[in-house]
This record gives sequence, C-alpha cells and structure tokens, in this order.
Amino acid sequence: MRFPLVARFYKAYYPSGKPKKDEIIWTVESPKGICGAVRFKQFETFQLLTGMLVTPELRRKKLGDALLVSCKEQIEAMQCYCLAFSYLTPLYEAQGFKVIEANALPEQLRGRYASYCNSGKDLIPMKHLSS
Repeated sequence: MRFPLVARFYKAYYPSGKPKKDEIIWTVESPKGICGAVRFKQFETFQLLTGMLVTPELRRKKLGDALLVSCKEQIEAMQCYCLAFSYLTPLYEAQGFKVIEANALPEQLRGRYASYCNSGKDLIPMKHLSS
C-alpha cells in the first residue's frame, strides 16, 4: 500500500478522516491518481468500515457502490459495522448494510458513535447483513 498517497488523498478531501497504518485500505485509482478509498479498522471480533471517500467531481456516479462491491470479500470476512452519514444510508443499504440501534453496536463503537454525534455529525449506525 502506498500509504503516503492515501494520507495525502484524505488530507485533500476529508482532513478529519486520517488513515492509519494498521487499517486495511482499499483504493480506486484513475490516471490522475487515487479517486476513492475506504478503510477498515480491525477489532478483535469485528471491523469498522470507515472513512469512505470519493473525490467530489466523481460523486453520484456509482463509484462508491463499485468500491463497496470490490471489497465485498473484506466486508464479509468479519462482522462489519459502519457509522454512515445519514444521507449515505441508501448507498450502504444497497450494499447489504442495515440500520441498527446504537445500543446494538459493539461496546468499543458505542462511545465513538456518541462522541461523533455530540460533535454535530449526523451519523446512522449500520451493520452488514452477512456479518
């Protein structure tokens, strides 16, 4: 993985979504470089799909769907959760995620979810159905 390129990509389009070297990172590239990415933070018994990002000029062109389809094996490898921006709920639902109650999140994610929501982020907890 070319981590510095991924870090630069996030810094340019989603500065608060800092990738970490211990995450599993999938990317989509064009001749111009990285144009989409998604990260999977690993926990002992589950994973968190986090920081999915598509360059602004390519949004609403199904690139997010294609990225999720491409990493389907990763999503299904271990129980997978997602804290999705509410407006992206249909995107994740189309790829097999289901809205769940916050109290159904693993304990390690509940505090993170509450913190994100308290900071003003409009997030919806989701779990992949095959997980």
